[in-house]
Amino acid sequence: MFINFFLELRSAKLPVSLREYLTLLEGMDAGLANYSLENFYYLSRATLVKDEKNLDKFDRVFGHVFKGLESTGEVETQEIPEEWLRKLAEKTLTPEEKAEIEALGGWDKLMETLKKRLEEQKKRHQGGSKWIGTAGTSPFGAYGYNPEGVRIGQDDNRNFRAVKVWDKREFKNLDDSLELGTRNIKVALRRLRRFAREGAPTELDLDDTIRSTAKRGYLDIRMVPERHNAVKVLLFFDVGGSMNPYVKMMEELFSAARTEFKHLEYFYFHNCPYERLWKNNVRRRTETTPTWEVLHTYPSDYKVIFVGDASMSPYEIAYPGGSVEHWNEEAGSLWMQRILSVYPRAVWLNPVKEDWWGHTQSVDMMQRLMEGRMYPLTLDGLDRATRELTR
Repeated sequence: MFINFFLELRSAKLPVSLREYLTLLEGMDAGLANYSLENFYYLSRATLVKDEKNLDKFDRVFGHVFKGLESTGEVETQEIPEEWLRKLAEKTLTPEEKAEIEALGGWDKLMETLKKRLEEQKKRHQGGSKWIGTAGTSPFGAYGYNPEGVRIGQDDNRNFRAVKVWDKREFKNLDDSLELGTRNIKVALRRLRRFAREGAPTELDLDDTIRSTAKRGYLDIRMVPERHNAVKVLLFFDVGGSMNPYVKMMEELFSAARTEFKHLEYFYFHNCPYERLWKNNVRRRTETTPTWEVLHTYPSDYKVIFVGDASMSPYEIAYPGGSVEHWNEEAGSLWMQRILSVYPRAVWLNPVKEDWWGHTQSVDMMQRLMEGRMYPLTLDGLDRATRELTR
């Protein structure tokens, strides 16, 4: 694995020498990494990267080579034994059987009951209706069915009924170097242009040079600042699991935005913005940015674009503790209101077809929070969104 890592770094044009690679191996033999991926990251970066301009390249190669090996950390509340959730079977019910199963009765009752089960349960269960387990009708677990439950440790959606997902997710960073499959996105974003010349004079002003030379009788070179798009944009990307089918579309948008806007900042969130955002999905638990810091750093003249399908449990928007991966102290709707109060020029781009929005309650809730400024990620939707931002 290490020799492959070394060769990948060389392929990415990083100036890594054999001596540095041997130094890394010596550090491993000395136990400096201590079987920790994070420790190994810092050890390899210290031994193999000589110039900070190569740090981004190194991070990309590291994430590619060691994808899937990142330690998942611990669940904040209580660790659930993996054996309890090991998939041995799946529960498949007919519509009639599903109708006979009753829900526990809301968020508070679910959380109270889950806490009680965690205190009482001692072993793995399968096929039951009460305990945390698999292939049953219990509200807690995986690969079964319940009309209102907490899904724990399941790979993908099956019945789309969970009110909360308790899971650990791994996401990739978006690739902003992607060659666009269509130029429509770039064309639509050009509505957000407001050209200005700011900064140090770096370009030759030919007209003024000719005019000034003719007037003075000698060569008088005149320079002007570079002309660039002065519009400032904040992009917020949803990287939840339901966005996987739209990654290519988001990368195209990201690439086009990087090309069009000099003043562009971006952050990732999962399903709904909460108290923390991040810029690197590989280290989103160790390198986060408080949302309050974002609100205080970027002034209100920034235009905000959210990109996501807004498809989640309604509790993730409306309740504290509704988040998939952590316990959010404040509801997602409160954070959305704070963001929108600072940045009045904001839109939400949804890659899901507009005809389907009415089938998902969370989309309707987010659309109300955005005061109707949600648009499909299509040519027409981009056109409407950019018109809204330039009003």
